[in-house]
Amino acid sequence: MARLLDSIHTPLELRKLSKEQLPLLAREVRDWIIETVADKGGHLGGGLGVTDLAIALHYCLDTPNDFLVWDVGHQVQPHKVLTGRKDAFRKTFREYKGISGLVNASESPYDPFTTGHGGPSISAALGVAVARRLKNKKSRVVAVIGDTSIASGMAFEALNHAGHLQDNIVVILNDNKMSISPSVGALSKYLSRVLSDPRFNHLRNEIEKLVRSVPKIGEEMLKKLKHVEESVRHLLVPGRLFEDLGFRYVGPLDGHNVLELVDILPNIFKMQGPVLVHVLTQKGKGMDMAEKDPVRWHASTPFDVRTGELKKKSAETSYTKIFGQTICRLADSNPLITAVTGGMPEGTGLLAFGEKFPARFFDVGISEEHAVTVCAGMAFEGMRPVAAIYSTFLQRAFDQIIHDVALQNLPVMFCIDRAGLVGEDGPTHHGVFDLSYLRKIPNLVLMAPRDGKELEAMIAFMVACTDHPTAVRYPRGAVAESVYPALADLPRSAIELGRGERLRAGDDICFVAVGSMVGPALEAARLLESDGISSSVINARFVKPLDESLILREARNARLVVTVEEGSLPGGFGSAVLELLAKNGVDVGHALTLGIPDRFIEAGSLSILLDLIGLTPNKIAQSANSAFRRLASSPAQVDPLNPVAMASEKS
Repeated sequence: MARLLDSIHTPLELRKLSKEQLPLLAREVRDWIIETVADKGGHLGGGLGVTDLAIALHYCLDTPNDFLVWDVGHQVQPHKVLTGRKDAFRKTFREYKGISGLVNASESPYDPFTTGHGGPSISAALGVAVARRLKNKKSRVVAVIGDTSIASGMAFEALNHAGHLQDNIVVILNDNKMSISPSVGALSKYLSRVLSDPRFNHLRNEIEKLVRSVPKIGEEMLKKLKHVEESVRHLLVPGRLFEDLGFRYVGPLDGHNVLELVDILPNIFKMQGPVLVHVLTQKGKGMDMAEKDPVRWHASTPFDVRTGELKKKSAETSYTKIFGQTICRLADSNPLITAVTGGMPEGTGLLAFGEKFPARFFDVGISEEHAVTVCAGMAFEGMRPVAAIYSTFLQRAFDQIIHDVALQNLPVMFCIDRAGLVGEDGPTHHGVFDLSYLRKIPNLVLMAPRDGKELEAMIAFMVACTDHPTAVRYPRGAVAESVYPALADLPRSAIELGRGERLRAGDDICFVAVGSMVGPALEAARLLESDGISSSVINARFVKPLDESLILREARNARLVVTVEEGSLPGGFGSAVLELLAKNGVDVGHALTLGIPDRFIEAGSLSILLDLIGLTPNKIAQSANSAFRRLASSPAQVDPLNPVAMASEKS
């Protein structure tokens, strides 16, 4: 039997459907999303919740001529299915060179503005609205933002500015947690219809003009009329905050009544000035399991549609789990430890901490700047706060780290999850810049563990370090010893400030590796043995301060120094090592830096991406071998990294 969805290739075909066909289309779109995510994995609950809304928006707007931006890209699956990508979505969702799991401006004209982090949609939409007004361009501008994202500082800054400018912009608040208002009732539905009706708004404006024209008392009368109107509205609908910011408030609307949405939205789009439309949705709508447990089904690896069972369960221990267990254990004996996260209690491994120490756990929502500074305040009063934030999201609090933590030398502990490449979530979520931007900051100690056991030791070191801020960054997924078993067999020394460790001796090449790249560097050194190349391997442990004596000693005994990091090369760990070598008279022309190149890395499986940028053991070995062979073929007969030998030959 043919589906309605089969005939939908762009919103043009969608707009040819009758209104009565839209609920059936919504069911088909949800089925398409569920079947795709069950096969490919990815975000799920958010997209299911906004399916009716996505259909209504494309039905009523003239996209892509009208500007439609979705905040936090994990809710855009129905939008992608409806905008010419449904077949590619099914075949290549979140795959290398395939359909992105988030909003990607390079992918389609229907994705005008890339979004992956929460909070930017209203600012972007307002900028577009202002520009189009100045260019006399007539089109509608709409931002869809979630109830968690709208609590971010950036969103409130944008609301404040939009209310002041009074440009034509529609902000749709997707409220899927019932956190702002009670359930939709008949009265609020009726009020929404009335308040969005052009006849009502025309009459309202005409009355205002008439009252203002009354000499002397007109303005005073208008104030009293508005006070009566607002009092009635605030008694019946929960929009006072937005009205006070300068928005017209409409809602709450039932976000799963697509027929009601397509009746009301056209009226809303005709209103002048900024409008906020409050839409209530249920995360995971249309999938019983996801409706009952929206946290579990926010995202998923591939699963069985009928049972919900994961197709492949991982028995491997993750860095996130190690962090969660360790901080709980340390907090048992240290009542000063608190934990703060920005809307990611499950993703950062803090659920158990929150359950065990509810008074010491704080989820501030998508408000990373606040998260960092509230930790600074706690540290000022003698507490030992942990800021557990994904690497990509910590970028947003760069100024707070400098101004509120490091400048005052407060012992906040930054535990930075998802550092390095994160695979299928792509460039908005890769955590590749933390080493570059954090190593610049005075007073901050920056570490990265070689494996799970070392992460545990580093967290304990951080808790004991009370005289300056500390940070440890670690990757997503399984601990390194499960991939490189040799790591577990190597001796372990205690964590000391600014001290690395030599894991392997060798004379030809010196690998200086940090964090997730220690295992690959060790394996690369083993591979080079078959080519007759002897390599030492240093586990740097500290990016700041570096173990200068260890690195210089090993560098001067080698023909080639190779730094390896899963971070951005410009200004990163390799740059720090090159600076050290140059400062001490070592020829940096005989050094090779391997890491994330100076470009945004696309989405794809981690194995594909690491191979693409040359960070697998084989590729590391190949790069090091090529560089070493070039040096070996040069006429110099002395060690080019040994300034003493070089000076001797010149004399």
